[in-house]
Amino acid sequence: MTPDSRDNASTRVPNRPGRPQGAGLSHTGHVRTNNEDAILTDPSGVLWAVADGMGGYGHGDVAADLVIEQLALIPHTPVSGAHLVAALQSANSAVRRWAASANVPQMGATVVAALVDGGATTIAWVGDSRAYRLRGGELLQLTRDHSVVQELLDDGHLSPAGVRQHPQSHVVTRAIGAADRLDVDCVEVALEPGDFLLLCSDGLTDCLAEREIINHLSAPSPDAACRRLVAAALDQGAPDNVSVVVVRIDGDAAP
Repeated sequence: MTPDSRDNASTRVPNRPGRPQGAGLSHTGHVRTNNEDAILTDPSGVLWAVADGMGGYGHGDVAADLVIEQLALIPHTPVSGAHLVAALQSANSAVRRWAASANVPQMGATVVAALVDGGATTIAWVGDSRAYRLRGGELLQLTRDHSVVQELLDDGHLSPAGVRQHPQSHVVTRAIGAADRLDVDCVEVALEPGDFLLLCSDGLTDCLAEREIINHLSAPSPDAACRRLVAAALDQGAPDNVSVVVVRIDGDAAP
């Protein structure tokens, strides 16, 4: 498994029979001085992830790298959703140990990771990094943000139109490194030949509406989709780091 991080980090995993084809790309954006995102691509086609270091906490780049490092330690086989949860909990401990040793009051990261096993996929996440599935021109969000605005939406106290303008739009309620105990959400989804799986940091979704994501995700290859998505976010100003991982399920990748 290959952890990739920092500005313009990109990986293209070659397509081979029986394995999903994927790619990843990360960019600092137009406003931030540092890229505090990190991505993970897996040559075996099994494990993929995006981690978003929390700049407001300090040392977000270190936190994101620690998350990716723990995920990269997952054994290639056998691997299960339990491995994802255990790796993220280990990352939580690693971030808190690093912060204590460096006398940093608080540091953290959000993350979304996908374990692709044939047609079955497990998504695990903490915070507001997201996973989407594109099928037949329809985009489905597979994750639910751990954020203040999501709770307000769920309670009916905020409309979708008011999310971006809300003063707490970037406040997460769960993050790796934020507390001794970490709750990780997981969902199992079925992927079919022709599906695209997108993992991304909020730097992408803050800039692009779903229709724009669909248009750019429907590219000839995952590598092209990554480049088009990041370029579109940059065209919109990209005030935050932007990171994407795109995986395509080919006909021979299904069980």
